[in-house]
Amino acid sequence: MSNVTVTPSAHDYLADLLSKQDVEGVGVRMFVQSPGTPSAETCIAYCRPGEEQEGDVEMPLERFSMWFDQRSLPFLEDAMVDFAEDRMGGQLTIKAPNAKMPRVSDDSPIEDRINYVLYNEVNPGLAAHGGQVSLLEVDKDGFAVLQFGGGCQGCGMVDVTLQQGVEKTLKEHIPELAGVKDSTDHSDTSNAYFK
Repeated sequence: MSNVTVTPSAHDYLADLLSKQDVEGVGVRMFVQSPGTPSAETCIAYCRPGEEQEGDVEMPLERFSMWFDQRSLPFLEDAMVDFAEDRMGGQLTIKAPNAKMPRVSDDSPIEDRINYVLYNEVNPGLAAHGGQVSLLEVDKDGFAVLQFGGGCQGCGMVDVTLQQGVEKTLKEHIPELAGVKDSTDHSDTSNAYFK
């Protein structure tokens, strides 16, 4: 994992934290939530033996192992984990300059491709009405389960937007997608663009 740098101070800080867990072989796992989107967050969590996910990549360090979510790897390129001491004790920081960058190709996971289209093609149009849409999951039948927010929540035109706008755009870019489903509770119409 040459694309992620763990500074010596971060290594020692994490090793000390892990030693307090009193679990033999505990390490840390690094991943990006909502990779390639403006809401991407880079996270580090404890990883006890057996908690690694399928496809995780291990980076053995001097005092512990670090595991990386395989799907997050392209977004962790040039990432740095650092620890800086201060008057309050110190702070662990994670800098992942590529976490929010859309790095998708035809062989990227379908979730990444859907997020790319939503954030770059669909949401800019919805933003004009104060709305946005995000992906919750791709269900077992191949449908994208979406959540609308802002001016789209409770909007009387959301079915038209969903079928003629969002679904049409997604299927143009991702033909294997079965369709879209809306999981939004549209009974709250307080911010709706059309009531």
